[in-house]
Amino acid sequence: MDSQAIKNRLQKNIKKLKSYVQKNGIEAYRIYNKDIPEYPYQIDIYGSDAVIYEQGKRLDEEEAPIRIQHQKDIEIALQETLGIAPEKQHFKIRQKQKGNEQYKPLVPGSDEYFTVNEPPFKFWVNLERYLDTGLFLDHRPLRQHLFTTTKGKNVLNLFSYTCSLSVAAAKGGATVTSIDMSRTYLDWGMENFSLNDLDPKAHRFIQADVLKELQFMLEAKVKFDVILLDPPSFSNSKRMEEDLDIDRDHPILVRDCMNLLTPEGTLYFSTNKRKFELHRIISSAYDCKEISQWTIPQDFHQSYIHQAFTLKRKPSNPEG
Repeated sequence: MDSQAIKNRLQKNIKKLKSYVQKNGIEAYRIYNKDIPEYPYQIDIYGSDAVIYEQGKRLDEEEAPIRIQHQKDIEIALQETLGIAPEKQHFKIRQKQKGNEQYKPLVPGSDEYFTVNEPPFKFWVNLERYLDTGLFLDHRPLRQHLFTTTKGKNVLNLFSYTCSLSVAAAKGGATVTSIDMSRTYLDWGMENFSLNDLDPKAHRFIQADVLKELQFMLEAKVKFDVILLDPPSFSNSKRMEEDLDIDRDHPILVRDCMNLLTPEGTLYFSTNKRKFELHRIISSAYDCKEISQWTIPQDFHQSYIHQAFTLKRKPSNPEG
C-alpha cells in the first residue's frame, strides 16, 4: 500500500463532493472518513488547510513505522490532489478525554485563528490549539435549518461550545441564550457573533454548569420556543457538580428541557454517542422524531456521526 491508494480515494471523493461544496460555498468539510481500512484516518478541509485525525491507541514497535509512513503518504496525497502543503496539514490523535481535558490547549499560546465561510455564516477556527477546531462540521444542515425557522423565537443553546448553532439562530432573527462551562468557548462564541454582524449584547452568554443552570431556570419558570441540546457523551469535569453520562442521564436532561419549552416549542436533541438509544420513557412521553436523515450532511453520509431528534409535547401533555 502506498500514497497512490489514498490519492486515488481523495480524487474520487473530491469529484463526488465538488458540486455540493461549490453550490453551498462552504470552505470546511470532510473529504475522507476511514474509507480505506489500511488508512484509518479522518481528513477535514478548512480552506487551504487540512486537519487529519487518527484514533489514539498505544503502538507497538511494528506499528510505529507504519504510522509514520501513513502520514507521509497522506502528506503527498493531499499536496498532489488539493495543493495543500505539508506545513498546512495538521495531524491530531483522538483519545478518550477525562474531566476538563477537552478545554485544555494542545498547543498553548497558539493563536492562529482564521475564518471559514459557511454561507450565510462565517466562523472562527483554530486548527492547532485544541483537539477540536471550534466548528462541528456535521451540524451544518442543522445550522441552515435554524437560520430559516427561528425568526422571532427565544432560543436556548445548552453545551453551546463556540456557539455556531446560536449564530445560525440569531442570524435568522432569534434571541439566543448560550450556556457552556468554558469561558474560553463563550468568548469565542461572542467573536463568532461579531464576525456575523450580530451584537453579542443583544443575546445572553452564560458560563455555568448546565445541569445546575437548568434547575435555576426551572425554578424561575423561564420559557423558550426552541432548545438545542447537544451534550457530551460523558463528562466528569471538575467544573460540574455531578458527572454526566448521556445514556444514563438523558431522560432527566430531556425532561427538564421539555419543561422549559413553551406549549408549541421544540427541543432539538443530538448526540454522537455510538449505539445510543432513546429511552422508552422519553419516546412514549413526547412526540419524538428522529431527524438524522437530514441533519447528517453529504460529506458525512457514510458515517453515523450523530443521532438527532426533535421532541415536542403531545397535545394531552401540557407539562413534561
